[in-house]
Amino acid sequence: MTATTTAPDLERATLDKAASENFPVAPFFLPRDWRDDLMAVYGFARLVDDIGDGDLAPGGADAELLGVSATEADDRLLLLDAFEADLRRVFDATPSHPLLRRLQPVVRRRALTPEPFLGLIAANRQDQLVTRYETYDDLLAYCELSANPVGRLVLAVTGTSTPERIRLSDAICTALQIVEHLQDVAEDFGRDRIYLPAEDMKRFHVTETDLSAKTAGASMRALVAYEAQRARDLLNEGAPLVGSVHGRLKLLLAGFVAGGRAAVRAIAAAEYDVLPGPPKPGKVQLLREAGVILRGEG
Repeated sequence: MTATTTAPDLERATLDKAASENFPVAPFFLPRDWRDDLMAVYGFARLVDDIGDGDLAPGGADAELLGVSATEADDRLLLLDAFEADLRRVFDATPSHPLLRRLQPVVRRRALTPEPFLGLIAANRQDQLVTRYETYDDLLAYCELSANPVGRLVLAVTGTSTPERIRLSDAICTALQIVEHLQDVAEDFGRDRIYLPAEDMKRFHVTETDLSAKTAGASMRALVAYEAQRARDLLNEGAPLVGSVHGRLKLLLAGFVAGGRAAVRAIAAAEYDVLPGPPKPGKVQLLREAGVILRGEG
């Protein structure tokens, strides 16, 4: 490890990113043990995304911890393979990376399985190999790896998993992923990634050149509105999950659904022009949406 970057520094730098996420990771109102365990899960998810996006801290300390040499530290696929190998040690040995060592007692305490963690790694591996999606079904298959495992882990950590809750959670998580893709069209295009299905782009007469414009034209706005409605429908499909649980978990899940709905409203308020930057909802709108959900009105 580099002399200037210690394992605790790396761990803290990753966990501190929770404050800037679109949705609360481990809000204050949750029981302390839930907060701690959800933060450990977040640390894993954030790190694997940073590997996949090339956003690791400079200096190569993460790569060194994973046994990847400095000369190969820019090889994202190699890093993901090394990270998967270290993840597998969480379940049967002692991992090397501090974020995975933090995760290990959570895995044992909550009886978590490797599958959702492997799904998140697979999604980031796919991001290195697949930069366009032909159909909406192709995009849904990607969300099954990139988003749905997060909701499944929340249910597992809180001891509330059932097949029906997992189904509803998957709908919410896929919706949130689609919303994030819509907010980040310009940023993703800058990374040479397009998460708008190619068949839909053709249907609305949107070309890749249109994605590099400073502002969206009518066709692009119509396409974004179409995809936003899909996300809204999925949020509505998954919303009964909130009513199926009680107490503080209900508040957390209401916050997820409300965040998605408020983000869709923000996109609509921007007249579906997402190219100048991601439309973000205000706190008042978020609280209003959460109130509607908690009152069982929507």
